[in-house]
Amino acid sequence: MIAEILVPISFFLMIFGIIYLLYSTRNRERLALIEKGIDASIFFKGQQNSLSTWKIFTINLAFLLIGSGIGIFIALLITTYTSLNDNAVYPSIIFIMAGAGLLAGFHNAKNLDKE
Repeated sequence: MIAEILVPISFFLMIFGIIYLLYSTRNRERLALIEKGIDASIFFKGQQNSLSTWKIFTINLAFLLIGSGIGIFIALLITTYTSLNDNAVYPSIIFIMAGAGLLAGFHNAKNLDKE
């Protein structure tokens, strides 16, 4: 009963903590650069010629969904033709293939950025 309440609260607190640390660290880095007299424009150097963020997000999402679909199909084949437990096969194969899809999407986005 208590775990049903604590898990969502802990999840949102963890996300808030990560975002807070990200922004506070970035702010401290920029303030340190300003104190040393260095221009903070170095953070924006590579952004003029790079691909837009939505294209990279779309490519990665597409490869993630393709990998998940292939994972579901492979898990279905494995459970149909073997006597393995469904509860273990489906999540493991789906996560493995989704990770492989994200890796392929990363490499594809990196190659698009070179062009």
